[in-house]
Amino acid sequence: MSGLRDFLKVYWPLVVVALAGVLLALVLMDPAPPKNIRFAAGSPGGAYHAFAERYQRLLAEEGVEVELVETQGSIDNLRLLDDSEADVGLVQGGLATDRDREELRSIGGLFPEPFWVFVRSDFPAESLGDLRAARIAIGGDGSGTRILALDLQADYGGEWIETTRLTLSGTTAADALLAGEVDAAAFAASVESSYIDRLLVNEDVRLLPFERAPALARRHEALSDIILLRGVVDIGEDIPAADVPLVAPVAQLVVRKDLHPAIEALLIDAATSIHSEGTLLAPAGHYPDPDLIDLPITDQARRYYQNGPSFLRRYFSFDVANFLERAWVLAIPLLTLLFPLVRVAPPIYRWRVRRKIYVWYEDLRTLEERGRAADRDDQRDQVLEELEALQAEIGAVEVPLSYTDDLYRLRSHVEFVKQLVCNHNPVRVAG
Repeated sequence: MSGLRDFLKVYWPLVVVALAGVLLALVLMDPAPPKNIRFAAGSPGGAYHAFAERYQRLLAEEGVEVELVETQGSIDNLRLLDDSEADVGLVQGGLATDRDREELRSIGGLFPEPFWVFVRSDFPAESLGDLRAARIAIGGDGSGTRILALDLQADYGGEWIETTRLTLSGTTAADALLAGEVDAAAFAASVESSYIDRLLVNEDVRLLPFERAPALARRHEALSDIILLRGVVDIGEDIPAADVPLVAPVAQLVVRKDLHPAIEALLIDAATSIHSEGTLLAPAGHYPDPDLIDLPITDQARRYYQNGPSFLRRYFSFDVANFLERAWVLAIPLLTLLFPLVRVAPPIYRWRVRRKIYVWYEDLRTLEERGRAADRDDQRDQVLEELEALQAEIGAVEVPLSYTDDLYRLRSHVEFVKQLVCNHNPVRVAG
């Protein structure tokens, strides 16, 4: 217990400074991340919405609630993000505008979204260019599918009549195609989309190949050429029966540029967990990809792709790691201040303790001088009484054990002066 008291006596100023520094850090450090975010998730039944639900579950495990916002697709997602009505969303590559590049950032490309064109099995068409007079559904106004379809129609040239630009999309378009209400339907969608899987295995429709996929990818920066390998959908049924060349933009995870970095870190972890798995179109570990994007990448994502998760995120929970990451900037100047204080505290304390002892020597010297000068018994008695009182006061002084030798030396000096005064017999001068 005495050791603790001695420690506190020496370092209590440092304890006060440290507590004040911690309080200052809590006030000045970056704000804590939000506990809920809005995710522009596309329409129910689509791949975007299915992936958004997976993000929702993973972030919920870290204590962050994700509200899924149903949208019409990529263009709608970009609008919500630009207007601060959503914090994060999945967006088809190649659609970003100058405003988007100013307000938004990308965490990386996540998965290819092939441009699928399915036609009725009995419809005479071998490529997209053969559909100029067909009834073809190419998605709703402003959708990513429609924008890409119109760009590719322009590449193939010729006159495309209005029936080739019907606004049906997603499951509705797939149902219309299977019912014979349209001749063809186009989708920019993940291979995991339920309606794509349904069309791939249905004998009433067939998938058109893009034989000039490399040329189209060269003309459009947002597109890449991919191959749907023979039998990859169903080995037993040999679906597809041959390799099918396709073009595909890459879906990316987009956030507002003011989103808290800690939430970005969670999204990166979730994206890696969800999209690093192999798919029918990409080997395991190929995604997320920081290069297949058309928006600036976030600083947090860039560091992750270069160095992996931060040291703190490897060994601590999300809440603890986030607190330490926010506090370290202020911890450095605080430690810089404490180091010299730690060094100077013991000398200051020694001076304070010894000052409590040495301050008595001034009184002791005065009493000694008075005792030597006393020429009457009552004067010596008065000095002796004051020396007794001084000795009692010194006895009540508390000092650490390491300084008791100084205290007992003082007490022996008081005793010495007492003996000196008692034995002093001044020579009386006769009148």
